[in-house]
This record gives sequence, C-alpha cells and structure tokens, in this order.
Amino acid sequence: MAPSAHLTRPIHNCSRCWVRRDVFLSIRSRPFQTGATWSIDASVNGTSSTPEVPPPPRPLDPNTVSTPRLERKLLRITGQQPIGSRRRRAALQNSKNIPFEQLPYQCFQEARKLLLADREEKLKQIEEERRRIAKTQATPAEQYGGEFVKKGRLVRMQKYLEKLKILADINDPVVKKRFEDGEGDFNRPIYRFLADREWRKQRRMILMQRINQMHVVPDVLPYLDPTAEVKLAFGRRNVQPGDFVDSQISETPPRLDIQVFDKGERCVSVIAIDPDVPNLETDGFESRCHFLAVNVPISPVSTSVSLSALSGNSKILLPWQPPHAQKGSPYHRLILLIYEQKDGQRLEADQVEKLSAKYKTSFKLRSFTQHLDQAIGVHMFRTIWDDSMAGVMQRAGIEGANIELKRTKPEKLPYKKKDGARYR
Repeated sequence: MAPSAHLTRPIHNCSRCWVRRDVFLSIRSRPFQTGATWSIDASVNGTSSTPEVPPPPRPLDPNTVSTPRLERKLLRITGQQPIGSRRRRAALQNSKNIPFEQLPYQCFQEARKLLLADREEKLKQIEEERRRIAKTQATPAEQYGGEFVKKGRLVRMQKYLEKLKILADINDPVVKKRFEDGEGDFNRPIYRFLADREWRKQRRMILMQRINQMHVVPDVLPYLDPTAEVKLAFGRRNVQPGDFVDSQISETPPRLDIQVFDKGERCVSVIAIDPDVPNLETDGFESRCHFLAVNVPISPVSTSVSLSALSGNSKILLPWQPPHAQKGSPYHRLILLIYEQKDGQRLEADQVEKLSAKYKTSFKLRSFTQHLDQAIGVHMFRTIWDDSMAGVMQRAGIEGANIELKRTKPEKLPYKKKDGARYR
C-alpha cells in the first residue's frame, strides 16, 4: 500500500463521520411525552380536532366523465351516453371553457383562414353548379338526344353538387368537433358522409364477417350489400351481430335503429326470418317468418323503429313471434332484413291486403321480395334451447316444447374380411 494512503485514510474517515454527525444533528429532536401529539398541538393552537368533511361528489356530466366506472354509472342512472372521446372529456375537466373557434394558437388560426378561403371558393362552385342544373332542367330534352339522356345528365350533375357540398366542409375543424361530440345535423351531407365513413371503417366489416361466417349468404340471400346501419336492442340490452340472446329477453319485440346515409324520407319493409327450422318429414330445414311489416317510414334524422308499436301508416302483416328452438336442435339464426320499397313509396291499401292474405299462413322470402326494391340493411342474432324456452313457447301458444330432437346414427357399412394372401 502506498504511504499516501496511510496518511489520507484517517482524514477521510474523520470527514465522513462529521458529515453523518451534521445530518444527525440537523434532525429535530422530539421530546418524550405521555399524551397524544395531535391533541397537545390542538390544545396549544386552540383549534378543534374534528375531521375535515370531504367535498361533495361531482355531478355526473356526459361531457366530463372520463373513467369506465363513471361512464357505466352515468348510463345506469341517467340513461345518457358519454359525449365525445374519453380523452376529450378528461381534458374538459380542467379547461377554461374557451370556445373552440377562439383557441389562442397562431398556427390554428392561420390554418382556419386558409380553410375559410377554400370554403368560399367551393361555395361559388356550388352556386355555379346550381345554375347549370336549373338551365339543364329548363332546356328541352330533344337538344340532349332524348329524355333518358337528359335524366342521366341531371343525375350526374346532382351527384357532383353533393360532392361539392361535402368538399366545402370536409376540412372544417368545427364540423369535425361537432361530429365527434354527437351534435351533427344529419340533414347536412357532410355529417352523413362522416357517419358513413366511420361505419364502413369497422362496424360494417364486422357485420359482413358475421354474415359470411354464419352462412346467411347464400342460405337466405344470394347476395347482400348493406348501405344502412341497423342496430338492435331488447330494452337496455344492445345486441351485436351474431350474439346469443336468452329466450326470455327476445320474447318481447325489439327496437331497431336504422341509420341511412342518403337524404330524403323513404318507406321500408321489415322482415324477421328464421332459416333453421327442422323439418322431420324431409330430414332438412325450412324457413319461418317471425315478423313482417310494410310502409315503415325512415329518414336520416328519424331512425328509431319499435316493432311493438309502429306509428303512422305502417302496417304489421305478421306480429312478433318469439324466437324458439326445440331441445336438441342446433342454434337458430334470426335474420332481420330491411328492404327498401320501390322508389321509396308507400304500398297502397289494396296491395297491402293482398299481401297480408297471401303471406299470413305461408311465407316465401323470394316471392315476397318481388314487390320490393333491394335489401339495404341487415342484422342477426342467435337463439338456442335454454331453461326459460319452455315457458316462452307455452305463453306464445307454440307446440313442441316437450319434444327433444336427437341425431340418428348412420348405419354401419357391412364388414367384409379382406383376403390376407394379398398382403403376404
């Protein structure tokens, strides 16, 4: 060991001890006492020792709830859905309530100026296109080569006009904010476009996956291209496509929410069909209609349809029959189809009476859809035998609750002993 190490070690140990001693002395010593510390301090300061009252809980606001527990509590107590995204609601809890258009960000305000200038240009193009449409409508059809050519030209011009209306507002941050907050007016094309794009991004893909996975196409329809979003609910139970629903829940008629993404009011027909009814005579399956209604009005702003009480000029040809499956049978698929009537018009009273007399006893989907245009929406759920199925069938007057279906075992092929000499 170097001689310098022997000389510096006592100095180093001494300085380390002094540092520890300074730290120890800097700690305030507490004298011994027999009573409680807080009671002594309270008596000295002259204040009471009562615990502080916690602040009252915040009211449930759909704009500020930001945890899953509070979201469920809000839905259970008030029946309201939270507004906007969870990140937005968490940010609003401590914000200063500055209007969105007046946010003090220079880049944001400069970008808004550019967007407003672009919108003014689009509005001028919209006015010009409207003048062209009015001029085309006033021009005789002979100059365009016939009425058919003129009609096609007007259709293309109307589509271009709707596209300009969307392009005028597609980049507006205020429009996007209102749409995310659920405050969009579906009378305007931009909000219908944004809702359609959001639906096709994921929810429509899941729906088509269930439809193809469970062979709704081609068992029920040879082809299906839904253009309207259909939501199904039994009371507070929202049913996702392909869910199993308890028979006691599906005993009552459901509520539909049919959201279309093009303008105008139209009449549709609602069909509920079960394609998995076992036929013991033919050893196969057949279809059974559980609900049939015509002249049901819907629009982009009027979407709710309650199958228990249709309003207006709607006509129920077949009332709701609870879905049921006998014991031992595989699960049943219940398909709800939304068909748009021809040109979106109502069916006349005499035509409705003919349809009611024809399809009240026996229903054929292909024969009935000849009077309609095309299927614009679809939803489905599944049912299977459960503990409450017998009671549901008894209350609805449906026979067969005491019958259990069993699969027949295939006959064995006759055994034939092979010649062993061929294997030698």
